[in-house]
Amino acid sequence: MTSRRQMLKSALLGGGASVVAATTLGSLGPEAAFASTTVQDVEPGAPDPNFAEGRIRSIKDNTLLVLGSNMVFHNIRVVDGTSLWKLGPVPFDQAKPGDGLYARGVRMPDGVLAAEAVWLNIVNIKGHIKNITSDKLHLDHNGQEVLCHVVPGKSVAIHSESPASSDLSMLRVSQHVQILGAWRPDTNEVDIATVFSPH
Repeated sequence: MTSRRQMLKSALLGGGASVVAATTLGSLGPEAAFASTTVQDVEPGAPDPNFAEGRIRSIKDNTLLVLGSNMVFHNIRVVDGTSLWKLGPVPFDQAKPGDGLYARGVRMPDGVLAAEAVWLNIVNIKGHIKNITSDKLHLDHNGQEVLCHVVPGKSVAIHSESPASSDLSMLRVSQHVQILGAWRPDTNEVDIATVFSPH
């Protein structure tokens, strides 16, 4: 069976392979953005050539121009099989200049990264709950307050080993939690995808 990366590369280079739906080729959920991957032929400590991060500066056709935190520009091409996440699966038109981004894919000969998956504004933060209202958590993250918004129909909590639930009522002030969500660019605010609490 052809791997996802080989299929993307073949399709983009005109090899005739069709790009299949992202979900059929393994997990590209938000947790995968922070998963470590084993990269062959990359020296220890060297950057992964098939990964990019930064903020979108401009969008032209199906290509994102992204300025990385290391001040290096990346051209990231979104194709039919690319999975895009912004608090959930979204179409390409949800990508906006100013959005933060992580992307994994296949580096093409011209230097463009053909994206397998793009995560927009994704954050993974830990802290203590300072205050809770019906629609917000005030999180102390390393001494800074982050305002975390509960998004109806999207936000879930996972308590200990329990399955995900939209019931966030078990969360308590002073509890240590981990929040996976979508940052609201240029603010200290996050929309919650998942709150993980150890107990």
